[in-house]
Amino acid sequence: MTSEIIIALLSLAGTLLGSFGGVLASAKLTNFRLSQLEKKVDKHNSFATRIPIIEEQIKGNNHRLCDLEARCFK
Repeated sequence: MTSEIIIALLSLAGTLLGSFGGVLASAKLTNFRLSQLEKKVDKHNSFATRIPIIEEQIKGNNHRLCDLEARCFK
């Protein structure tokens, strides 16, 4: 009877260790993926701040181009 209890306890310990290892590996992978997504979001946010500036520059260039066309085709 004692050998059966020992085997059951060893099986329980193995199951617990395997489950705990799986949870740790999954958490590590989730943290890695989250950090990669954060990097992509930061890159996207830098574009979101730069695009309005570029749009203003394009508007200015369009006005300059219209002024030059008006002078040339008078």
